[in-house]
Amino acid sequence: MVNVKDKNPFQIANREAMIGIILVVFNFIWWFAFAYGLGDKSPEDYQFIFGFPAWFFYSCIVGVFVMAILVLVTVKFLFKDVSLDEKEFDQT
Repeated sequence: MVNVKDKNPFQIANREAMIGIILVVFNFIWWFAFAYGLGDKSPEDYQFIFGFPAWFFYSCIVGVFVMAILVLVTVKFLFKDVSLDEKEFDQT
């Protein structure tokens, strides 16, 4: 666990920004893999789940729930509450 008092708040903000970028890249890979992996067939050959083509269901519907859970877990366990107030932080 990171001791927030010992680290520069801007280092923590940069780390959290990188985590956000990783989540965005994961979301894109998830969407792309299911959309083009399952959606490259002829529409007559599609499998359907709840009336949606499988590629759409997994890439767009399930993907939203997976990302929501990942973001909640990430914010709960990896992000830290730090003050960016100049009075509490000395850059020297």
